[in-house]
Amino acid sequence: MNHHRSIVHMDLDTFFVSCERLLDSRLNGKPVLIGGTSDRGVVASCSYEARQFGIHSAMPMRMAKALCPEAIILRGNSGIYTKFSKNVTDVIKETVPLYEKTSIDEFYIDLTGMDKFFGCHKLASELRQRIIKETGLPISFGLSINKTVSKIATGEAKPNNEIRIHSGTEKPFLAPLSVKKIPMVGNVTYKSLCDLGVKRIKTVQDMPMELMHKVLGKNGLSIWKKANGIDNRPVIQYHERKSISTERTFNKDTTNVSKLRGIIIAMAENLAYQLRRGNKLTACITFKIRYSDFQTYTQQQRIPYSSMDHSIIPVVLDLFKKLYHRRLLVRLIGVKFSHLVEGGHQINLFEDNEKHLHLSQAIDKMRERYGDRSVITAAGMEAKSISRWNPFTGEPPPLLANRRQ
Repeated sequence: MNHHRSIVHMDLDTFFVSCERLLDSRLNGKPVLIGGTSDRGVVASCSYEARQFGIHSAMPMRMAKALCPEAIILRGNSGIYTKFSKNVTDVIKETVPLYEKTSIDEFYIDLTGMDKFFGCHKLASELRQRIIKETGLPISFGLSINKTVSKIATGEAKPNNEIRIHSGTEKPFLAPLSVKKIPMVGNVTYKSLCDLGVKRIKTVQDMPMELMHKVLGKNGLSIWKKANGIDNRPVIQYHERKSISTERTFNKDTTNVSKLRGIIIAMAENLAYQLRRGNKLTACITFKIRYSDFQTYTQQQRIPYSSMDHSIIPVVLDLFKKLYHRRLLVRLIGVKFSHLVEGGHQINLFEDNEKHLHLSQAIDKMRERYGDRSVITAAGMEAKSISRWNPFTGEPPPLLANRRQ
């Protein structure tokens, strides 16, 4: 018997807003915006009432204010959201054998084979009701044979509802929807597709696979597959990672401060990139130094949840400055980020500075394309320019200094 999979995608509706409403019921029914609150801020989450004004997440806050002057604007509080997210995760963990958490408010659940005991749909429905009852948060789900179709179904089910796509009906379900609904179609791809006259998923379904490949490369192939409801990606068991770290032992002990500083920046940048790639944030930074006499010192510092270089690197350098004794030969240095939580992309939107956000996104895209070490700040490149840069006054490297406006 060909046993098809049963994959549920669950997504908490306007999660940050829902958390704030649980804490303050006066926000119910009002247009609420959450994100960076300054003029440079970006909307991280908005209520359905706010969406009716044309507001969406990742929109600049000042634009959202102009569209809806009466909106209530709140600065995001990642600690609270992390706690609520954990409550939901705990309910899911107790109920299902296999789940994957892909962001702070989003889960895939593999119920394949559970229908021997009771219907998968019934199980998913009961789980959803339990989450709503035990956490007070609204949540929606889509159920189908794979991740893509379920995720798109969840989008159609919202707010606070559920949809099941019966096996064999994936293509007709997807056909009338906008190609924008395919999870990997961002604004750039959407524009290329529109230029081809492709607006609805049906049009992609009707195109030969080769044509999509020719026009959009291997991206085009995956889009074609997803448009046709084909997606074999497994649900990967979720494990809470408590920390990530890196250390470097020198084959020859060193006292070269600018070299040390350059390596430390490169380590911190690399770890921060790994955080962003894994959609995670850290709230605790530890720095470790070992001297040639094997004396080892560590110091840590709590920070507001972040995965952005500009919030993390100064803290790492500050810890280095506190621990470093000149005149001693250094044998090893290490950097560790702990208290990790997921939901990085969304929570980074609480950062007030759009410029930093766009810069790190652009750099990450290049790293994905050309490899981890392709883009690093001048300081991270043990570059000649470092020697002109006083490691203790913390003046920026020439590269960044020129960029300042």
